[in-house]
Amino acid sequence: MAHTFRELVIGGVLVAPFITHAVVALFVVLLIRPLLRFVGFSRIFSNAAIAELSLYVTILGLLVLLF
Repeated sequence: MAHTFRELVIGGVLVAPFITHAVVALFVVLLIRPLLRFVGFSRIFSNAAIAELSLYVTILGLLVLLF
């Protein structure tokens, strides 16, 4: 069976790249959220939710470009 995408096999199970990207995205959000709260990220911006989302999208976009 030929696939047009780069695959990863974990324990005999074929895992598509979008699954690994989703897992990495979850880890990024879970790791960065406490850090942003510790440094007071929400006090810097008038709309902290949009600023936080923009930061997540930027980091995940950079990870997609790198890998």
